[in-house]
Amino acid sequence: MNALRRHYPEYLMEAVGLGLFMVSASVFTILVEHPASPIHQTIANPLLRRGLIGVAMGLTAIALIYSPWGKQSGAHLNPVVTLTFFRLGKVRRIDMLFYIAAQCIGGGLGVLLVASLWHDAIAHPNVNYVVTIPGIAGTAIAFLAEFGISLGMMLMVLLVSNTPKLARFTGLLAGLLIALYITLEAPLSGMSMNPARTLASAIPARNWTAIWVYFTAPTVGMLTAAELFIRLKGRHSVRCAKLHHQNQKRCIFRCGYRAVMMGNGSHQLSDSFPTYEELRFTRGKPK
Repeated sequence: MNALRRHYPEYLMEAVGLGLFMVSASVFTILVEHPASPIHQTIANPLLRRGLIGVAMGLTAIALIYSPWGKQSGAHLNPVVTLTFFRLGKVRRIDMLFYIAAQCIGGGLGVLLVASLWHDAIAHPNVNYVVTIPGIAGTAIAFLAEFGISLGMMLMVLLVSNTPKLARFTGLLAGLLIALYITLEAPLSGMSMNPARTLASAIPARNWTAIWVYFTAPTVGMLTAAELFIRLKGRHSVRCAKLHHQNQKRCIFRCGYRAVMMGNGSHQLSDSFPTYEELRFTRGKPK
């Protein structure tokens, strides 16, 4: 298991990252939606309450993406993001498998941690382990909603992260989309975009309602975004699998920034990539 020996720090970072995201989601949902919460009692409008949760989770995502660990692992925090970058040729198969396993384990442990501390609160029907299930509009609408938000997120990531002048803002825009999705889309599907996130809640809640939606719709949506990007920009335009590459952390992916530095189109994987500052683009396409 050479990949495990060399890349286990990134795998652990992905596990901890999604675990922290789920802790944040659970805690903020308890604070806002539990009937005994002063916030819930003060704010009667459910849209405003979802807006508060959305802002909290958007800021959580931004913090994770720009954290030292997020900069190193790439801050996928989502099996479908990893799968999409594998489809685009930027992630090796073995790294994809370990990333997905780490994300699923980490997300589940995050929910279990909150449940061990505040079991009655997280189990309350208003919170219900922050499960993602279809809204009153039904399963078909939930599928379409999950497909749409997943396509939108991945298309944004690919367009922005591969535009040198905008790349550093990818995490900020991802956080903004998460905030908007939770505020506006959550009543349709619960706003997942992430099979590991859905699974992390479904297991302790023992709620498997339409769980197939949350495995298929995000996958189809993000892979569709990848195909659209390839047709629009070309496969060569995908430079790396990191959401934030403007840093001095190592990169375990098939990194286009390194290939530019070498000047020979190589995509060899290495643990000793040059820093971003050594690889940065001046403007336009790389020479």
